Amino acid sequence: LAMDACSPVLLVVGALLLLLLGASAPTASAARAFFVFGDSLVDNGNNNYLMTTARADAPPYGIDFPTHMPTGRFSNGLNIPDIISEYLGAEPALPYLSPYMRGENLLVGANFASAGVGILNDTGVQFVNIIRIAQQLQNFQDYQRRLAAYIGEDAARERVSQSLVLITLGGNDFVNNYYLVPFSARSQQFEIHDYVPFIISEYKKVLQRLYELGARRVIVTGTGMIGCVPAELALHSLDGSCAPDLTRAADLFNPQLERMLTELNGEVGHDDVFIAANTNRVSFDFMFNPQQYGFATAKIACCGQGPYNGIGLCTPASNVCANRDVYAYWDAFHPTERANRIIVANFMHGTTDHISPMNLSTILAMDNTRN
Repeated sequence: LAMDACSPVLLVVGALLLLLLGASAPTASAARAFFVFGDSLVDNGNNNYLMTTARADAPPYGIDFPTHMPTGRFSNGLNIPDIISEYLGAEPALPYLSPYMRGENLLVGANFASAGVGILNDTGVQFVNIIRIAQQLQNFQDYQRRLAAYIGEDAARERVSQSLVLITLGGNDFVNNYYLVPFSARSQQFEIHDYVPFIISEYKKVLQRLYELGARRVIVTGTGMIGCVPAELALHSLDGSCAPDLTRAADLFNPQLERMLTELNGEVGHDDVFIAANTNRVSFDFMFNPQQYGFATAKIACCGQGPYNGIGLCTPASNVCANRDVYAYWDAFHPTERANRIIVANFMHGTTDHISPMNLSTILAMDNTRN
């Protein structure tokens, strides 16, 4: 265009565009920041950037995602963090390893989770290159430096302190460590009733470090019914009953986790920093009352092969159910999007049986009045 094309009309349009851009600029930062740590239940694509076998980057993963493409989420569609982000009125936080994790996207938060990890450093060694929890915490520290460079140190500190944090760990310490093989190293070292307090004490150190790094609202999920997932039914069940060893492990772990969180809240001087989310209770309801939730089955995975579709990986060669909404499990270990929505609804609105000391909607309302 020639220089004289800058007519008054164009200048007015330009001014309007600037006003609109100015008005829309804070949208990414309007919602509180959201940070996610943990394993495959909450990983939204970090493992796509790693040389590892623990990945969900091929169809039919993502079949019901808005793009209908695999994203690295171990789901047919959205996972638990995505649905929490909807309640926060925000876009999902990007995987920390994403090349787009910069600029305005930093304000949304970050997902540091990595499929295969556990509380212990030796959990998931068979997956080779995964982001263990100590490294996830280091990445959180590095993220904060990047955020401070973008918005200043005081604003970055405030953004983190007002954020919501979700952490999901523990299941792999049983499934992919203690019970992975008969006579595993950890099962030789510990009886199960000693192993659980050991991993709880290690988990406490992780959560203390999160607090040191500025987290002040942390939803900590217990393990679901790990003995009842399709993979364990396929390995251990002739009649559809849950694997007793893993069920006992979850029954030991979850109450001890809740007690540790109460203790930790006492130590930091606030009874609502660490929030205990009882995913075991929700998955128990699915397992034994599937029809009440509109599920045809809570035992057979939608995608897989073998008994209960619980053997091996979900791949393009697998059986895939036509209607994912009537299955509680998408693959051998992970819930469907619809099951994830029910889990998050219980976090949001459930009683103290589901989440304590208060549910997420109460927390969000309380924090809104404070800010």
